[in-house]
Amino acid sequence: MSTSTHSSADAVRTSSTVTDRLVEANARYAADFTDPGMDARPVLGVAVVACMDARLDLHAALGLELGDCHTIRNAGGVVTDDVIRSLTISQRALGTRSVVLIHHTGCGLESLTEEFRHELEMEVGQRPAWAVESFRDVDQDVRQSMQRVRTSPFLLHSGDVRGFVFDVTTGLLREIDPATDSAEGRADQA
Repeated sequence: MSTSTHSSADAVRTSSTVTDRLVEANARYAADFTDPGMDARPVLGVAVVACMDARLDLHAALGLELGDCHTIRNAGGVVTDDVIRSLTISQRALGTRSVVLIHHTGCGLESLTEEFRHELEMEVGQRPAWAVESFRDVDQDVRQSMQRVRTSPFLLHSGDVRGFVFDVTTGLLREIDPATDSAEGRADQA
């Protein structure tokens, strides 16, 4: 390694970034780590699909321990082709049978539109291949996600698919009835 390259690498390492702090935390964690002797099969046979929002501590909110579930997270907790891919592997190769979908109140996808993709295309000169999957009605989006899981031909187990909205201010889950039309739900609440 040349002197200038070595100096640049040292300069990067001496300025503390968030990633540096995470790596340091991992070193402390690894110092006391003991292999729990688990395999990749979730003990509870469940896969949880949730939003990536930093306010959701899924293990604490659901009373889960290491090894209990597979956790699949993305923006909005939306069931996309990649989520179906992960659920398919989770079920077919690793034995899960239940799917829990968790969206939440105050999701950032409620304020985005597909215009976001157009703006990206204008900025970088290439249209993203993925959809934003924004939504206005969180309950209806949970229903849509449940429907996508239940109708996927790749999934072996679609009988135990339940959807919830996590309230970021109270920490409570509210279950979404897959059969309720959002207009009916609003009429019932009036």
